[in-house]
Amino acid sequence: ELDRKASDLVRFALFMEQRRTLIRREDINKKVLGSNSRLFNPVLERAQKLLRKTFAMELVELQSRNYREQDNIVAGDDLQEARNATGVKKKSKLQPSAAAGSKTYILRSVLDPIIIEEAACTDERLYEEQIADCQEDGDDDDMPRSYGCIISWSTTDQVGALGVLHVILAIILASGRSMTDLELRAHLKRLGLSSNESISMNSQSTHKSLPIDTYLGQLMKQGYIDRIKLGDTKAAGGKRGRAPAATQANQDETQAFEWHWGHRSYSEIGEQAIATFVAEFIVERNRGNDGEDDDEDGKAARDRGKGRARAGDGDGGGDKKVKNVYGAIERAAGGNLSDVK
Repeated sequence: ELDRKASDLVRFALFMEQRRTLIRREDINKKVLGSNSRLFNPVLERAQKLLRKTFAMELVELQSRNYREQDNIVAGDDLQEARNATGVKKKSKLQPSAAAGSKTYILRSVLDPIIIEEAACTDERLYEEQIADCQEDGDDDDMPRSYGCIISWSTTDQVGALGVLHVILAIILASGRSMTDLELRAHLKRLGLSSNESISMNSQSTHKSLPIDTYLGQLMKQGYIDRIKLGDTKAAGGKRGRAPAATQANQDETQAFEWHWGHRSYSEIGEQAIATFVAEFIVERNRGNDGEDDDEDGKAARDRGKGRARAGDGDGGGDKKVKNVYGAIERAAGGNLSDVK
């Protein structure tokens, strides 16, 4: 009975993850365990073993917002003192015994990052075979793009949309872990993503493109980012009130909002990874502007996943430059950057 329930939980988790939908414990109890909700822990333990052995994935419980904000306050003490903020008062508003778990789960890979990085690198022979297959199938704009690596970026995640997500997370992080809606819109507009623009999706999506507002709403639903009303005292408790549909539109027009990372981003991506991504990009970009040849676009596509290796090569000071930029991002964020939780 436990093995069957564990297999049901694995199928349910894979289905939900395919849609990037958060997996709630109450849904597991209702759709998997039924009247046997007291078997949650033993079923979860067996499902974890099956997920790790077969799919190299695991179920991870997301941190509650209350617990995460408490942790951020401790990490941001230096920033608060610098701004003469009343850190003691702010701490007292949060319960010291705030629950860490949110009873909400996601699937996360347990593969070593080095394996993933190597799998993302281009193999010349595989790349040539993919190009030959594309030529035999004819020129079709809807055909997946070839990268010559084991990971098939074109037929899995929406790479372009994921890039926009990482940029949004980087902007929020470097703005002190929060920013107003107007500030985010201004940054996106500078990147050519004004409110009337759309984000292109690959052939795996049911839509060829998504308006930026629709995409931001999707990211909120998936738990990657949060939009909180300024001055909303309920937000610190981890729950957001939802206005009736008839009045919600009018409130949105007059209410000021603030953007934060969602709990999924903390558990799936992590602040350290975003800061490293930005630091390596800036160092690599500046190196190109300092006199390196820029006619290697074709080669750049084949060198995906080698950013960390290249950042320390060349002038010998790449690592130091990355660390300096990383430190600047950490200071801008207001405290120590967290790894995935």
